[in-house]
Amino acid sequence: MWLQFYLKSCVNSLPFFIQHTMMVTMATSSTICTYKLDLWSHKIINRTSSSIPFNNKTHHFSLQFLISNRASRISLSNCNFSISNSLVDNFSVDGEAHKSSFQFEVKTSIWNWRGYSIRYQYCGSSGPALVLVHGFGANSDHWRKNIAVLAEGHRVYSIDLIGYGYSDKPNPRELGLNSLYTFETWASQLNDFCTDVVKDQAFIICNSIGGLVGLQAAVMKPEICRGIILLNISLRMLHIKKQPWYGRPLIKSFQSLLRNTALGKFFFRAVATPESVRNILCQCYYDTSQVTDELVDAILRPGLEPGAAEVFLEFICYSGGPLPEELLPQVKCPVLVAWGDKDPWEPLELGRAYAEFESVEDFIVLPNVGHCPQDEAPHLVNPLVMSFVARHATRSDSLSSAAS
Repeated sequence: MWLQFYLKSCVNSLPFFIQHTMMVTMATSSTICTYKLDLWSHKIINRTSSSIPFNNKTHHFSLQFLISNRASRISLSNCNFSISNSLVDNFSVDGEAHKSSFQFEVKTSIWNWRGYSIRYQYCGSSGPALVLVHGFGANSDHWRKNIAVLAEGHRVYSIDLIGYGYSDKPNPRELGLNSLYTFETWASQLNDFCTDVVKDQAFIICNSIGGLVGLQAAVMKPEICRGIILLNISLRMLHIKKQPWYGRPLIKSFQSLLRNTALGKFFFRAVATPESVRNILCQCYYDTSQVTDELVDAILRPGLEPGAAEVFLEFICYSGGPLPEELLPQVKCPVLVAWGDKDPWEPLELGRAYAEFESVEDFIVLPNVGHCPQDEAPHLVNPLVMSFVARHATRSDSLSSAAS
């Protein structure tokens, strides 16, 4: 039972491939045109027009979206968007290709951090900087459905935290350290990345345990972070402070058993198989049909690199460190929390408590979405990010101009 409980709690965000469409309505003074768009091929699947006057209704919440560098108002209702004052000339019509401003080249590079090789991806050449932070068991590829789209008007970076993806995976025991894979370590890495690579302040977009990394980074160096979006942040339900006093010795004993005996390596080998990864993914995602062979391979490949087992065991034995409710009161920048309502690991009703913190400006429920919204529902998350960044980038720039 404990092994199963740990297994469910450890793999927080894993990518999959999924197709999405979006309904777009454009209004002029006399007509409205409705387009059905394929978000990944950038093609218009269907197009209709009408002379009925356009009435833009907001059903759940309003966002700001950017198409062809023009700000547009969007209303969300069950994954349908109504867009006014915008263009869709970047999509192809009836098979005729047009140049798409969304098709930016995503590049990969290596950054040397404290003697370790850190992989990151980047895209876009102008606008506010965004840094995307993955969850446990994932890497910068987890944001592949977001990077190029967000690069329209932004400089976007996605980093592999040390120990994950294709970044180095040092063994803390070989270094004589009691711990290495902590939120303080990752937060220091994130802040140094903004200083050395981004060379600017940044908005931090995070998923799952990446949310703890982002919050910790903002607490440690508030001058770097302009704002944070938390997507299904980890509640850290296995944190030692959230356990009854009589259960804490049992947890510590179990962690010691995994970390200091052959049982831990046996446990990792049992998890690091196609069948186990597939089963975990089927728990994590709301739409289990999206758990493909391609996805399973994408998760297993970096997880089988040398050192991955030690990182895995180090983190599942890490039940200390900060909690979100401890970090949020210390954060000075604006925070937006978004939550997929079908998350099986981080219950929505518990997450709602974060809306009460002063730094949290809004709490958005994403319908019919699981634990990793940026991958499962990029058509919801990307506009949300654009809206948040546009609002606060404009405000920050206005304040800077007034101060000068």
